[in-house]
Amino acid sequence: MLVTDTLRGDPFCGDLFLFRSKRSDRVKILAWDGTGLVLYSKRLETGHFIWPTIQDGVIALSASQLSVLLDGLDWKKVAPRLVDRPLRAG
Repeated sequence: MLVTDTLRGDPFCGDLFLFRSKRSDRVKILAWDGTGLVLYSKRLETGHFIWPTIQDGVIALSASQLSVLLDGLDWKKVAPRLVDRPLRAG
């Protein structure tokens, strides 16, 4: 999943566009759902979103990291777990 804060990504390929407020207590997500663009908005009652370091305007997060970020938790503590490919079914 590619999360970007600039308009260089492609919303039709599943890229999400995140925008945050100056105080980092609000975030808006722009996504394509197949029929149109959808705008999601979330505001934390307490605390702030822990925003990852942005390099070249793009943030690459896994689905679980994005979920943790939107819950207002520290997304860096959720490392993607790599699973070995099974040798055979069964």
